[in-house]
Amino acid sequence: MSSESRLYTFSTETKDQLRKFRLGTSRSNQPQARIYQIDKKNMEIRQVDDEVYTKIPDIVDELPDNTPRYILLSYPLTLASGRLSVPYVMVNYLPPTCSSEMRMLYAGAKELMRNTSEAGRIIEIDSPEDLESIEEKLKE
Repeated sequence: MSSESRLYTFSTETKDQLRKFRLGTSRSNQPQARIYQIDKKNMEIRQVDDEVYTKIPDIVDELPDNTPRYILLSYPLTLASGRLSVPYVMVNYLPPTCSSEMRMLYAGAKELMRNTSEAGRIIEIDSPEDLESIEEKLKE
């Protein structure tokens, strides 16, 4: 068992939500996202709210200026070949103004969150506005 999985926890409810969200977004024709945070008191990784965001500007509005967040994002896009793809990724939002303690906290749980959520890859951003160009990052 890795040290991350002993330090950070997921409730059974959160694990179930992660699985349902991943399975439920695979054929979506619009972006879908959920925002997650780490509760410093009990080191639990959980959803910020019950919202499923379908518009990138709404996610941008919800991100705090100086606190990291994980965003699970299912984003349908048409590839150059004309084929529809729906990548399921984790966005690691780490603003430059957050404390070093928070940076370490979120860095330590990043791979655990990715593995537990079964996201395909991690995309790093440091400002909410970076989300507005997420489609280009997904096509890389």
